[in-house]
Amino acid sequence: MSANYTKSDLPFDQEIVDIVDYVLNYKVDSELAKKTAWYCFLDTIGCGLEALEYEACRKLLGPITPGTKVVNGARVPGTDYELDPVQGAFNIGAAIRWLDFNDTWLAAEWGHPSDNLGGILAVADWLSRNSVTNGGKPLMMSEVFSAMIMAHEIQGCIALENSFNKVGLDHVILVKVASTAVVGKMLGLTRDQLLNAVSLAWIDGQSLRTYRHFPNAGSRKSWAAGDATSRAVRLALIAKTGEMGYPSALTAKTWGFYDVSFKGNKFKFQRTYGSYVMENVLFKISFPAEFHAQTAVEAAFKLHSEMLAKGKSLDDIERIEIRTHEACIRIIDKKGPLRNPADRDHTIQYMVAVPLIFGRLTARDYEDDIAQDPRIDALRERIVCKEDPEFTKDYHDPEKRSIANALTLIYKDGTKSDEVAIEYPVGHKRRREEGMPLLIEKYKTNLARIFDKNQIEKIEKATLNYEDLAKTPVNELMEIFVKRA
Repeated sequence: MSANYTKSDLPFDQEIVDIVDYVLNYKVDSELAKKTAWYCFLDTIGCGLEALEYEACRKLLGPITPGTKVVNGARVPGTDYELDPVQGAFNIGAAIRWLDFNDTWLAAEWGHPSDNLGGILAVADWLSRNSVTNGGKPLMMSEVFSAMIMAHEIQGCIALENSFNKVGLDHVILVKVASTAVVGKMLGLTRDQLLNAVSLAWIDGQSLRTYRHFPNAGSRKSWAAGDATSRAVRLALIAKTGEMGYPSALTAKTWGFYDVSFKGNKFKFQRTYGSYVMENVLFKISFPAEFHAQTAVEAAFKLHSEMLAKGKSLDDIERIEIRTHEACIRIIDKKGPLRNPADRDHTIQYMVAVPLIFGRLTARDYEDDIAQDPRIDALRERIVCKEDPEFTKDYHDPEKRSIANALTLIYKDGTKSDEVAIEYPVGHKRRREEGMPLLIEKYKTNLARIFDKNQIEKIEKATLNYEDLAKTPVNELMEIFVKRA
C-alpha cells in the first residue's frame, strides 16, 4: 500500500476548525485569566509533588526503559528524570492528577483542565532545552500560561453542554483533544497539520469510565489524564511528520465519532472560545475530595465542631441528611463496600464520615489503615442523600456554577443540628479572595514535602511573583524543580 497520500479535498468538521483557529489566532488579553493561570500552575505543580509521597504513584513514573535519560529531555518536578516529551507528559500528568487535588470544571461534563499541564510543560521544557542548546531562544512561562488558558477553554467549553459520561466515556477525552491542539501549536504545526492532529485525537480510542464507578473503581482514574495528555503529544508529533488527518472525524455517517460514540448527537456549544474557563475554574484547596463533595466536607467540619461543643458523640447520631445536587448523587452517592482509595475518594458518605469522626480529611485518610476503622462504615450507613432541584439548577447556571450541599445531623433523642448549607467551596471564583492565600499555603506545604530549605527558598523566589515568573524561561524554571540526589 502506498504511503504517499494526497491531501483530502473534504472540508474539516467545523468543530475541529473552531478549535484550531482559536489556538492559532486568539490573543489572551484577560489579566484575570493570566493571574488565575499562575495560581493554577502553582497549585498543579504542588499537587504533583504531594503525589510523589505515594509509592502507588511513584512506581508508574520514570522512563519506560529503566535508567534511560534523554539528552535535553523533559524534566519531572520533584524528580531527576529527563524524559522524551511523550513519557514526560505521562509522568507530569499522572502525578498532578494522582490525589484528585488539582483544579476542577463542573458542567454537563466534569473534569480537571490542569491535567493538560502534563503535555504543555513537558513539551515546553523539551523544546526550550533543545532550542537553547542549538543557539535559539527558550519558551517563556508566559507562553505556558497562555497554553494553559487555551487548553482550559477547549476542554471546558466543550464540557459545558456535552455529557460524555452519559455515553460511558471518560472526561479525559477532552484532555486529549485540548492537549493535542495546544502542544501542536507549541511544536510549530501548520494549520493543516494541526487540523490533522485534532482529527486524530477525536478518532483515537477513548477511555471508558469503567475505572471510576462501582464495581470497578480503581487507580487508573489517577493516571488516566497522564495517559491522555501524553497521547496528545504523540499524536501532535505524528501530525508534524505530515501524516494525514480525517476531515469528518466527528460527522462521518456510521463511522464518525457522533454516530459511534455520541448516539448520533452533535456537540452543543454555549459560548465561543475565549478565556471564560480559566477565569471561572474551581480550585481544590482544603480537601483532596471529589469536587461535588467539597461543600459537604466543609459542612461536616463545622458539624464536627458543633458536636464537640454540645457534648454529642457519634453514637448519638440517628442519621445524617445531605441535601445536594443531581450530579453528586449520580457520581458519588454510594453504599456497600469500598475496595480501595480510588473508590473512597469518590464516595460522599466516606468523605463526610471521616471529618465527622476525626475532624480532618487528608489524602492519607483514604488508605486502607484508616478505612479499616469500623466507625467509618457504621456512619456511612446512616448518611442519606436527597436531591434539591434548586441546587441542581444553580449547579448548571453559568452565572452561579454553585456546588451546594447542606448537612443536618438527626440525633436519637429527637433533636437535630442546625442545617449547615454551603453553596460555594473555598476554591470557587466567588471565594477567590478567601481562597488564594490558602492556595499559596497549600503550595508551600507541598514544596516542603520534597525539597530542602535552600531549594524551597529558590523556588519560592522564582514562582511567587507573577510578573517575574511570566518572564522566566521554562527550562530555567524546570531546573530548580529537579530533585537532587
